[in-house]
Amino acid sequence: MEIRVTEQDGINILSLSGRMDATTTPEFESAGRALLAEGKTQLVVDMADLEYISSAGLRGILGLVKAIKTASGKLAFCSLQPMAAEVFRISGFNAMLTVRDSREDAIRALRA
Repeated sequence: MEIRVTEQDGINILSLSGRMDATTTPEFESAGRALLAEGKTQLVVDMADLEYISSAGLRGILGLVKAIKTASGKLAFCSLQPMAAEVFRISGFNAMLTVRDSREDAIRALRA
C-alpha cells in the first residue's frame, strides 16, 4: 500500500492506494499517529485508490479512530471504492464513522 500525506484547506489528507491488509496496516497506523503527534488532529482518509481492505485494515482504522478521539480530533473517510464501501457497510463502519463520497464533502463534514 502507498500512503501519501497532503494538506488541503488546513485538513490533512491520507491518500491510500493498493491493499490494506495485515502487512500494510501498520504503515497506515504509523502515518496517522505521526500526524497526531504533530498536533494535526483533523484528518481525511481518501480511499479512492484503495483496492482492498481486510479485517486487519478495519482494526487499524479503529485504532486511528480511538487515537483521534483521545486527541479530541475529527476524522472522515471518502471516495470508497465498491469493495471497501461494502466492507464498511457490512461491518457497520458507515453508521459509526463519517464517510463521504468526495474529498470536498469529507472536508466540509470536518468543518461542521
